Amino acid sequence: AAHSEAIARLESAQNGKLLAEMKAQATVVREWLYYFGGLADKIEGRVIPLERQSVLNYTLREPLGVIGVIVPWNSPTFLTIMSCAPALAAGNTVVLKPSEVTSASAFELVRLAEEAGIPPGTINVVTGARAAGEALVDHPGVAKICFTGSDGAGRAIAARAGARLASCTLELGGKSPNIVFDDAPVDNAVVGLLSGIFAAAGQTCIAGSRAYIHAV
Repeated sequence: AAHSEAIARLESAQNGKLLAEMKAQATVVREWLYYFGGLADKIEGRVIPLERQSVLNYTLREPLGVIGVIVPWNSPTFLTIMSCAPALAAGNTVVLKPSEVTSASAFELVRLAEEAGIPPGTINVVTGARAAGEALVDHPGVAKICFTGSDGAGRAIAARAGARLASCTLELGGKSPNIVFDDAPVDNAVVGLLSGIFAAAGQTCIAGSRAYIHAV
């Protein structure tokens, strides 16, 4: 929270996005950290009731181990925290592979994390392009991959992870429609439609690439 504006300026400098948008994302990032920080000591097992009294049946939640996180260039800090915060709250460690063109904020986040008291080695950064990502996905010591990016890369990662029975979570690009009903304020609808497709030059997972408008 104390460094959110500095992080926003660093993000804007490395990927060219509007400072206002980066500041807004930094605010959301704070809330993610507060939420998962509060959740960390509330992840518990539970006993499942059975008719047979001679059997103890329970669920025990345990960390997976090492989580590989691969994030793109367009919202690196936001997407990093979106994956890393729940992974850390569940007791895992993280190896982060940022985009090769926006690595600066990743190093700053790790520095701030260690400054805040997270032990060194809990969050690690590996830089590089495709070869670095493939090495992370293929590594037998990585229990799960979290990836945000294109559909094509997502398919390739799912196939490679599946080959060694590692789990993965994919957040890929979409074709997000805007729906404008007949009672919508027209001026507000226009602003929403324009910002939905032109924000970040359309380089976002939820770009509003279509509009369904009620016939007048």
